[in-house]
Amino acid sequence: MTYQSTTRAPRAGWLLPTGLIVLSVIPVLAGAIRVTELTAGAEITPANERFFAAPVPVVLHIVSASAFSVLGAFQFAPRLRRRRPGLHRAAGRILVPAGLLAALSGLWMTLFHTLPVGDEGLLTVFRLGFGTAMVVSLALGLAAIRRRDIARHRAWMTRGYAIGMGAGMQAVTHALWLAAVGTPGQLTRQLLLGAGWAINLAVAEWAIRRSRRGRRPAPVGA
Repeated sequence: MTYQSTTRAPRAGWLLPTGLIVLSVIPVLAGAIRVTELTAGAEITPANERFFAAPVPVVLHIVSASAFSVLGAFQFAPRLRRRRPGLHRAAGRILVPAGLLAALSGLWMTLFHTLPVGDEGLLTVFRLGFGTAMVVSLALGLAAIRRRDIARHRAWMTRGYAIGMGAGMQAVTHALWLAAVGTPGQLTRQLLLGAGWAINLAVAEWAIRRSRRGRRPAPVGA
């Protein structure tokens, strides 16, 4: 019994990081294909010409977002945080700049790239809103750790990471819609993209509140 409990605990501690890495696989692979396309001189088409017109922010966004999503997953391993706090801090020094670069480059592309049909309107509002929220969350997370406020640091970094992982959840929402209904229309596609960010943030808030309840001291006499 003791052996089973001690072996299950480490495995359980890696379930969340593993799930987050799996969630990031599709956007990371898609980003790698895009970078290869830009660096290998692929044929310019109406679908990709805006990326060739300004490739630097695209590459910066893909590289920083990929590093943020994959490396950030390991920050949610409690065993790693407890046993290797130095590694956790070192990863954080990479993650915050990477996350900020991913968010700011995404905002730049939303504002200054020529958007394809279907990406304007509501989707632009989503991208600007969630991109700004990611920058604010990471900045507040950094400010909190400088004050040694661990609880607030974790909460804000969790929110920032949830937004940064939006592309992974968007792949899930699209796949489910395609399987159940078929190809989404323009408005439905935009709502599915927005739902990816919203679902991640809702799960993040649930996890934050659950963690706070777990840290509350037991009532006297309990």
